[in-house]
Amino acid sequence: MKKHLVAPSVLAADFTRLREEIEMVNQSEADWFHLDVMDGRFVPNITFGMFIIEAINKMAQKPLDVHLMIVEPEKYIESFRKAGAQVITVHLEACPHLHRTVHQIKETGALAGVALNPHTPVSLLEDLIEDIDLVCLMSVNPGFGGQKFIYQTLPKIRKLREIIDTANAKTLIEIDGGVGLQNAESLLQAGADVLVAGSSVFGAKDPRATISALKAFTSVFV
Repeated sequence: MKKHLVAPSVLAADFTRLREEIEMVNQSEADWFHLDVMDGRFVPNITFGMFIIEAINKMAQKPLDVHLMIVEPEKYIESFRKAGAQVITVHLEACPHLHRTVHQIKETGALAGVALNPHTPVSLLEDLIEDIDLVCLMSVNPGFGGQKFIYQTLPKIRKLREIIDTANAKTLIEIDGGVGLQNAESLLQAGADVLVAGSSVFGAKDPRATISALKAFTSVFV
């Protein structure tokens, strides 16, 4: 069986105890740190940039999965890579020249991800799927943590899995938004590979046990 990845979303961490929160993830069964960069233009919120990612990178013992919810991401890809990003995801909706931007990411040595907002059909990626390392399906409207999961994401996962398998691509499917113990199994059964979990991990009484529980689910895909 192929084992899925769990990527706790640092946006939901307690930033007054950031070192402790990073160390908790380091010691857990989590695979990646998920870092949401928001600019207040592409989404109605502002989070953090290269400086914070560079600081987290000094403490993190696992890869940094950086999700750019920003306009004109192509201007900053090299800077985020230098800050420590090992996966860099841009939004299809923010990239008029997506093929060029994907290859710009890959040229830095990072894995290239493409994120889709809830209303964006996965069919738009068919012609590019073999070039993409990861597709991040937003299962909430991007901009704020703690939102309710949009269940229309499940058929989107199945459709995307079909596109990937038809192309014989190695693309990972990442789900971001409202992910927790209540829906992790359904997401994996539909074809997800990476679960981004924010509030459900950092808001739990025992975050490490929650991460272990998320890792314990199995997928039908080999």
